Amino acid sequence: MRSTRMGAAGGIASAAAVALVLAACGGGGSDDVDTDEVEETQNTHAMEDFEVGTTFVATGDEPLNISVLYRDHPNYPLDEDWLFFTYLEEHHNVTFTNQIVPLSDWDEGRSLAIAGGNIPDIVPTSQPGDEGQFVGSGVLLPISQYLDFMPHLQEKIEAWDLQEELDQQLQLDGNFYMLPGLYEVPNPEYTVAIRADLFEESGFTEDPETWDEFADMMETVMNDHDLDYAWSDRWSGGGPMEASMSMMSAGFGTAAGWNYGDGLHYDHDAGEYVYAGAMDEYRDLVGYLHDLVERGILDPESVTQDDDTAIGKFTNGQSAVIGTNTQEILTYRDSFDGDEDVQLIRVPAGPAGDVSSETRTFFGAMFSADLADSDQLVATLQFWDWLYYSDEGMEFAKWGVEGETYTREGDERVLADHIDINNLNPGADSVLNTDYGFHNGVWMPTHGASAELLTSMFRDEVTEFVEAMGEKEIIEPGPPYPYDEAEQETQSLTANTLNDHVQQNTTRFILGQRSLDEWDQYVTELEGYGMENYVNTANEAATRDFDEEAFDD
Repeated sequence: MRSTRMGAAGGIASAAAVALVLAACGGGGSDDVDTDEVEETQNTHAMEDFEVGTTFVATGDEPLNISVLYRDHPNYPLDEDWLFFTYLEEHHNVTFTNQIVPLSDWDEGRSLAIAGGNIPDIVPTSQPGDEGQFVGSGVLLPISQYLDFMPHLQEKIEAWDLQEELDQQLQLDGNFYMLPGLYEVPNPEYTVAIRADLFEESGFTEDPETWDEFADMMETVMNDHDLDYAWSDRWSGGGPMEASMSMMSAGFGTAAGWNYGDGLHYDHDAGEYVYAGAMDEYRDLVGYLHDLVERGILDPESVTQDDDTAIGKFTNGQSAVIGTNTQEILTYRDSFDGDEDVQLIRVPAGPAGDVSSETRTFFGAMFSADLADSDQLVATLQFWDWLYYSDEGMEFAKWGVEGETYTREGDERVLADHIDINNLNPGADSVLNTDYGFHNGVWMPTHGASAELLTSMFRDEVTEFVEAMGEKEIIEPGPPYPYDEAEQETQSLTANTLNDHVQQNTTRFILGQRSLDEWDQYVTELEGYGMENYVNTANEAATRDFDEEAFDD
């Protein structure tokens, strides 16, 4: 295995500028692929009878080598001697050339690699929608034309009724250019953590049903225990309270925080897209948080403070509520040394009801257009299909090697005593991702796509949380709105301008630096930045005719 390292160094063009270069290159789309001819002529290392249930093993004396744009996570930095790699080479005849980009530089480093013509075979850890800025350049493979070589993926789409979610990846030419990771069931992870001991001392033993009820509960806890604030939040690096606003937004009937995306929100009643940052529902969400600040419940520093500061306030007893996910709650607990009880709560309902916008697609992969001419095309797709979409491959990526990293007791998998992950074996000598390379987001896009595999490492509290969240009504996505090259360039620029204004003013509204009485003026400002044309272009794109033959195979 070979590795090269990349980073977004100072002075290099920004990712936004890179997107413009790509859009100007032209291209995108291609004629339909003759899969029979591909199977006959581009089958080096490929298996002849690869079907659902087949374990992929590359044929030939030499290994199948796949180049990968590798996102290097600081918590488990790449080690070429990981069991993950050595096992794949020995038992599956597969090796990798890793082109390394640090997590801190991932978005920009990925854009630079693609724009510079330095794109490897596969670009994992890409979110659905990331591919749009690159399609017009012709550097990505129209992967929808090659699904015949990926039987496990096709099986999962049909068995789990995922066609509608996959259709969200449609581009104007009727193809899609990335393969997302897939869930059998939604996997909610984010909520808030509470000091349950303090809430119980104030008489609250049940999760709040609504956000308004939670506000009153927090105020009582704050006053009863003389806290600086009830809620001091984190994850504000790219905007105010991004995680919390994201998980709150569905209940308020809008999009915010991490799920704000391009700002377009589908109004099912009107049957069209609207701009989230101008919605009355967005104003209501911002107004709720402003009210918490006004009542002294929410720490005003929440909209800007770094994570360590927020965590310190929570673990030092200055606050009783903080944003969390199902893993970070363990970090909070480890910081206490007394009888403090930290618990997850079910995300409360909002004015729009007890609803969720959780999707069943997640980080997946884009593929280089150069693969279309590679004699290893079929084998590369077969391997990826096995690793990302077969039950066997997904289990391998998550749990490792039976008999070495885990054993079975009946239907249950049991992690080896000397290995920890997700606090399953606290204090163990080694860690499954750090020391073995498994449970790695690059190779494990959804933490296990089947419901059984997804929950196989859950602690009881996480299982309870996911089951409780599963009672929420899921909001269906709107139709896809693929742009042509000129539209993509203009829409990307406008989206950035609008989003900057929304984030700046969201902070100001929450803190009271700008009165919500000026909401109409704020919306007028967004209109001045091109909001109306931005929304109209998206709605036109959502209703135009385009070629859907790629989905009829």
